[in-house]
Amino acid sequence: MMIRPAELAAIKAGTIDLAFRRWAKPRVVVGTRMRTGVGLIEVTSVEQVSLGQLRAEDARRAGAPSLAALKQALAARPDDPTWRIGVAYAGPDPREALRSTVPDADEIAAINARLDRLDASSAHGPWTRATLDLIDLNPTVRAPDLAAQVGRETPDFKKDVRKLKELGLTESLAIGYLLSPRGEAVVDAGLPAPRVRAPREQGTQLPRSIGAPATRALREAGVTTLEQVATYSAEQLAAMHGVGPIAIARLREALGEQGITLAG
Repeated sequence: MMIRPAELAAIKAGTIDLAFRRWAKPRVVVGTRMRTGVGLIEVTSVEQVSLGQLRAEDARRAGAPSLAALKQALAARPDDPTWRIGVAYAGPDPREALRSTVPDADEIAAINARLDRLDASSAHGPWTRATLDLIDLNPTVRAPDLAAQVGRETPDFKKDVRKLKELGLTESLAIGYLLSPRGEAVVDAGLPAPRVRAPREQGTQLPRSIGAPATRALREAGVTTLEQVATYSAEQLAAMHGVGPIAIARLREALGEQGITLAG
């Protein structure tokens, strides 16, 4: 179930608690928890409705500007039934806490056993350690460029990186990846001595929802955290090639979650 970034932010804030979809049959059930850019979103209800049952309150709770706008958005697939889906913010993604947890020797052994199983089940041979090492040595590099370095197709490469993310070993950025502190500990445990790395950026990461062009523009200006973004005005951000109105709106949302605003 795809949910747009602005709607995710509103669900987290509690101003949206409904979504409407045209599906041949429900694609979620009550209790489904979806990992999103703002954390976990839980499905609290699922019911089939007709367009005639919809009211202005439904549109408001779904974040639509009007009942007419909501009905228009649902007009694309008239042969499929309409579903009213209750949604609620269910807390941060548990992988966030896992990534920052540095494992002890027993945990590292358990993680390595899991990596061994992933390697053994792979159709293209062992890949887990090589991929961790690749990301460690090439932080914030685009996934297609990383995949090309190891002669793999980008979609398959990304699929494998997601498996490492499930273990709390990697972090996905708007452009590329980083090893988490947990991932660094696992890599270092397999080396003669811990690897020397650039200091980890202090502050809140830029939201992935702003897109790669805006992320590149901000990086070129030396801006890599939300706290640094807050020193700029909306006009200054808009003057950066690649930072458009949507990116600025999403930066405002992310800043608001931290209790800070743009300058000016």
